[in-house]
Amino acid sequence: MNKKVAFYTLGCKLNYSETSTIGRLFNKAGFDTVNFTDTPDVFVINTCSVTDNADKKCKKIVKEALKISPNAYVTIVGCYAQLKPQEIADIPGVDMVLGAAEKFNIVEHISDLTKKPKALVYNQPVSEANEFVASYSFGDNRTRTFLKVQDGCDYSCTFCTIPLARGSSRSDTIESVIAQANEIAQSGVKEIVLTGVNIGDYGIRDGERQDKFIDLVKALDEVEGIDRIRISSIEPNLLTDEIIAFVAQSKRFVPHFHIPLQSGSNKILSLMRRRYKRELYVDRVTQIKRLMPDCCIGVDVIVGFPGETREDFIDTYNFLNELNISYLHVFTYSERENTLAAEMTGTVPGSTRAERSKMLHILSDKKRRSFYESQLGKTADVLFERDITDGYMHGFSRNYVKVKTKYDPILVNELKAVTLTAISPDGDVEITEAEETLVH
Repeated sequence: MNKKVAFYTLGCKLNYSETSTIGRLFNKAGFDTVNFTDTPDVFVINTCSVTDNADKKCKKIVKEALKISPNAYVTIVGCYAQLKPQEIADIPGVDMVLGAAEKFNIVEHISDLTKKPKALVYNQPVSEANEFVASYSFGDNRTRTFLKVQDGCDYSCTFCTIPLARGSSRSDTIESVIAQANEIAQSGVKEIVLTGVNIGDYGIRDGERQDKFIDLVKALDEVEGIDRIRISSIEPNLLTDEIIAFVAQSKRFVPHFHIPLQSGSNKILSLMRRRYKRELYVDRVTQIKRLMPDCCIGVDVIVGFPGETREDFIDTYNFLNELNISYLHVFTYSERENTLAAEMTGTVPGSTRAERSKMLHILSDKKRRSFYESQLGKTADVLFERDITDGYMHGFSRNYVKVKTKYDPILVNELKAVTLTAISPDGDVEITEAEETLVH
């Protein structure tokens, strides 16, 4: 009987793509992938370390895993494992910790499943994580796949540990990405989400720029069998007029951009060492909306950064309120070891950070509702997911409007033309069937 392995992923879409790839390595080695609760022989926990909360979550998941399967072999990989291997090794029940350069060799490391008194740690300096390892997610939700095209980051934002956890910027080749996209198309998946740490910086291999992100975008637009390609997140200074113009007339790239802002105050942007001012951000949003009036624009923003006064926050709030955007991802600043921001003066009290976060969450709800209202009465192509909640299933339009309808198994992973009719009490959009059903 085959050994069983279960996975748990914390953090970003990039982590999900890598977990899925690690899962396929286990399957090739003769392991069966099972659910977390199915008493596996091995648990693999892929960690994030963007906030302190992610570190605490890791400890909790280990504890829960050992309640389910007390004799299971527990391995921790991911950003937290690279940054604080010894801290993880001291968590009761952890058997192995693999850093950034070792995580894709996990099957070789894990051949002996005997639990030892002390965790094994394989963790090299992050400079050793210099190879690009191709990854894409593939699982129960077959409607979309996260495809990793880039890893690492050469930027030095003062709040961020990602360069310490993932190393320098590096990318896959265009040929390799296209080959993976073709594999994904043959599997029946209809949407690809491009992921990376800094995907706008795509094209660096062996420390030298060999391609540009726009080159990859143009090549992917020719891949047959994929209906939609979504860009997960792109820095405003790397989102060029050429990319925006191409997406506006693209066959496959959808009108949806997620563009990190982090602060609407130029003073705070400077303290963060971001590579733009807010005026550039306005220009990017204006350009997108000029060419794609119905485009969905998501924004990352951090509240409570050191030195952020009430005036700075109100500046950010008013900036976002006036901007033609669709939703916010709000992050409460947390101090991270070995970052410049952690040493800065002007610490914002925790209660103030929480209050500012709440204000921006409310603003996000308002922005999303306003965007959804602007889409009511329109016909949209919706790709339906395999999720069921209280008898309802959900789907997303090309421009990321989340819709709900009564569960119908025939709709799963199908594209359908619908009319957006009303906003439900839970904030999703209700639909009626359009006269024309899309055939793909």
